[in-house]
Formats: sequence, structure tokens, C-alpha cells
Amino acid sequence: MRKTLEALILVFGVVCVLIACLHIVLGPSSIPGSVPVNATMDSEDRFYATLFLGFGVALIWCSRDLRAREGVFGALLLTFFLGGIARIISALAVGWPNPLFIFLGSLELILPPLFWWWHRRTA
Repeated sequence: MRKTLEALILVFGVVCVLIACLHIVLGPSSIPGSVPVNATMDSEDRFYATLFLGFGVALIWCSRDLRAREGVFGALLLTFFLGGIARIISALAVGWPNPLFIFLGSLELILPPLFWWWHRRTA
């Protein structure tokens, strides 16, 4: 069970890195349902993509030994969960996004508690 979780966290980290690289290279045009943006919004998207890149790299690092890196792993899961909360705030403030992002928001709210529970169960 532990090795399966570590493998899933590794894949999770790699996916985050790939998404981040896509945003760094293509900018906001990589976002399904987006519209052309000004230079400020383009700059923000690419900047935040570098933070998501770091998030993915940190997940990959944690996947190598979840027990020893439990604190960092928990902080990363909390951060991802809070991203889902931020999507809810956005939906309440300006409306529903593209269906892909509704799905992603669901993952952001479901996966962190699931992974934490799995981790604690196998610790």
C-alpha cells in the first residue's frame, strides 16, 4: 500500500511539473476556455506556473520517503486543498469556470484528504 501511494504521489508531482511547464511556455493560451489576456495577466500566469513547478518538484521529492517528509507532504496537501477552496470562492464571486476546472476543483478538494488518510493508515 505504501509503495502504491508513493508511486501515485510521484505521478501527481510529474503531472504538476508538466502542467507548470506548459503554462511557462504557452502562457494563458494553455488554459481551456480562456480568452486573450493583457501582458499583466500573462506575466502572472507564467509567474504562478513557476510556483506550481516547485510544488510538483516538492511532491516528487516527498514521494521518495513520505514518512521522513511527512510535514512537508502535509503542507503540500493542505496547499492543494486550499487551491480547491479558492476555486469555490472564484465560482461564488464571478461564476462557474470551464467544466475542466470544475473537475480539477473537485480533485483538489478530494485528493488531499484521501492521500493524507492513506498516508496515515500506512504509516
